[in-house]
Amino acid sequence: MAESISAERPSRFGLAPSAPENGSAGGAKHLAPRLVSLSAPASFEAEQYRALRARLESRQEGRAIQVVAVTSATVGDGKTTTAINLAGALAQSSETRVLLLDADLRRPSVESQLGWGGPGLADAILDADRTLMSTVRHDPALNLSVLTAGRRPEAPYEALKSARLGTLFDEMRRHYDYIVVDTPPLLPVPDCRLIARWVDGFLMVVAAHRTPRKMFEEGMSLLDPARVIGLVFNGANRPHSRYYGRYHSYGHPSRQSAPGPRPPSRPAPRPTSG
Repeated sequence: MAESISAERPSRFGLAPSAPENGSAGGAKHLAPRLVSLSAPASFEAEQYRALRARLESRQEGRAIQVVAVTSATVGDGKTTTAINLAGALAQSSETRVLLLDADLRRPSVESQLGWGGPGLADAILDADRTLMSTVRHDPALNLSVLTAGRRPEAPYEALKSARLGTLFDEMRRHYDYIVVDTPPLLPVPDCRLIARWVDGFLMVVAAHRTPRKMFEEGMSLLDPARVIGLVFNGANRPHSRYYGRYHSYGHPSRQSAPGPRPPSRPAPRPTSG
């Protein structure tokens, strides 16, 4: 059964705290404050992501969790921020090799949040001569490797359906101890169900007081319950993000209004016993 985070009280994964007021680390001074695992690793907020990391590491004894997908039922629930902070928390162990992968080929967010551009997953899928390691970017100061989504393919579904993606995941497993995958949300497009073939488990991000129960239940119904390793409740009270636009215009910026400013997303775990 999936474990969960409560938006009102601590639980096994915990509460969603606010971002720290200040603090930065190494090569992370340009990052948004909400990326606490990278910008303020000594903060209380970053400690909550280390608690989430600990939950994943403790599962290694009974069931191998090497490739972790972070998803949500709907849009704007904070899954990308959760994925980046989880990857950052895992990378704080100097002996651990961590890859953060943006597998949302329609509306990628990792590149814009980290400020790392260039070729990415789509380029590696569509160009068989391009190696994984020539596409991945590594930041030694953060001990973190990142594979952004790269160029926008004309047919994202077909790109993710290709056998080439499986080959790339096999190579990722050989090079990294953990791969944290930021996926598209479950309901707007079927892409996440294609990615599911290559991951070991899912973390489901839910915006507390915002994600409709019906949408959450519908999203959960699309996942294999045995592979849902946890629910992360994002407790930030904020209006629906327009980043992805409406469901019918997902991945088609020309059909949607320009996105407004995005308030900081604040998901993180705060553990208790039990």
